[in-house]
Amino acid sequence: MSYLLIVGSIVAPTLMFLIQKKWARMRTVFHAAGLVALLIFGNIASISVYQIIRDNTVFMTNIHGLFLNPFFLITGAYLGIYTVYLLMNLIAKSV
Repeated sequence: MSYLLIVGSIVAPTLMFLIQKKWARMRTVFHAAGLVALLIFGNIASISVYQIIRDNTVFMTNIHGLFLNPFFLITGAYLGIYTVYLLMNLIAKSV
């Protein structure tokens, strides 16, 4: 399973990079998806922290429940792949 994660973190941004080279419109789609993912990711994290502070619960035990939220995991995964994709674009422009 860990090999799949490692290979996916290399293959997915590479595919995104190649796709946006072929279809320039996809660049906008990837950026828009990154914006939506960032908003969802940040809102879920902030709501979870707010609930912990509001309920005055033990921070370390309850915050780990955040990792059970599939939206948090999916958006976080996309943000990781999207960041590598952005770095690939920056490297390609600087060469």
